[in-house]
Amino acid sequence: MGNIDLDIAGLVRTKRETLGMTQKELAELLGMGEIGERTIRGWENGEHEPSRSRLKAVLDMGDHIPFRVPQNHRAAFRFIDLFAGIGGIRLPFQDIGGECVFTSEWDKFAKKTYAANFGEVPSGDITKIPAKSIPAHDLLLAGFPCQAFSQAGLKRGFLDTRGTMFFEIQRILAYHRPKMFLLENVKQLRGHDKGRTLETILAILRGEQGATVPSDIALSDETRRSLTQKLDYSTGYRVLSSNDFGVPQKRERVYILGFDRGVYGDVGVDAIFDEIETGGSGTSLGDVLEDNRQVDPKYTISDQIYAGHIRRKKEHRIKGNGFGFSLFDRNSAYCNTISARYYKDGSEILIDQSDIGKNPRKLTPRECARIQGFPDSFTVDAVSDTQIYKQFGNSVSVPVIEAIAKAVADRLVEKEAQATSDCKLVTA
Repeated sequence: MGNIDLDIAGLVRTKRETLGMTQKELAELLGMGEIGERTIRGWENGEHEPSRSRLKAVLDMGDHIPFRVPQNHRAAFRFIDLFAGIGGIRLPFQDIGGECVFTSEWDKFAKKTYAANFGEVPSGDITKIPAKSIPAHDLLLAGFPCQAFSQAGLKRGFLDTRGTMFFEIQRILAYHRPKMFLLENVKQLRGHDKGRTLETILAILRGEQGATVPSDIALSDETRRSLTQKLDYSTGYRVLSSNDFGVPQKRERVYILGFDRGVYGDVGVDAIFDEIETGGSGTSLGDVLEDNRQVDPKYTISDQIYAGHIRRKKEHRIKGNGFGFSLFDRNSAYCNTISARYYKDGSEILIDQSDIGKNPRKLTPRECARIQGFPDSFTVDAVSDTQIYKQFGNSVSVPVIEAIAKAVADRLVEKEAQATSDCKLVTA
């Protein structure tokens, strides 16, 4: 075994330890399948070498994890992050002192961005994870899949496999009974099936009599059994728009809050939403855009694509509808909702570049992050532009979650402090 083998073994081990990952987690990020952990162990033991492309993938992983929680961190409360995406809901609750004890996300590219920012690789498909395997927690967070209810999708609701993901949340709530939960979904959930879908969700969360679940949806045995366990949460919802929270994007979403009645009694959830400050948009689009002169030319759309956009917009105008590309500049108050399809042609948000004599351009990944309210320290280059566009299009507007987190923080911390005090009295 030559020195080169020993050097490669050391490089792989050092990189993995710097990232704070296990061999299994590193293998998962590299997409190496079931035997990946054993393969990486072999690399680190000098038994064999990774291919050049594998070694490059390992070494290209950034060493700086901007939102890694220090090992000596004393948590004010514990929470889990389901359907986590890239961690937009996690960030504000971590900032107010919470400890994330479990994360689930099935998309392999979102996992890479999550790991690059938090130093943790989320567990996979939540439908395959027994509730008993999830640690106890005080707060459940979930931006459950929205395509089943979205305007852009087929709006099949519970009949869509993605629509059944709410019942995975219900399953975990029934088993662990956390003190509080926050769920997020598209605005269209409110009107889906003439409001009956949301009514069913709220009735199940509140433990109301007569809450029925469609019999023709596919659920696991554990999930189906959990529906017999009555939940008992004070629950309410509100449609909030991100441009009311200092975000230069009009993005309306349904937010559902719940409080365990056995812990908090009856909570006026509507009053909590009323208390959330919405001081109007304090940020314009120009505040988050990069200088056109400094933006990589690859984001400028070609003459052919631009001509196609202009032609289609003209055709739509003749038909009397408002479809077509949307052009924004530094003077715009806010832009359209960024979608997961933005990577295709970016037509819903194009930035004017007439100031430098160029065709319009797409947003850069950093601009997408800013438009969603992510801090500039958030890593956006762990995956390709195509994937990061999808990720920000599927994510949440962080300042909205921040406002909700601040509104419920006292209740979370107060109950945890009380529980700790009671425990000390018992053991004294």
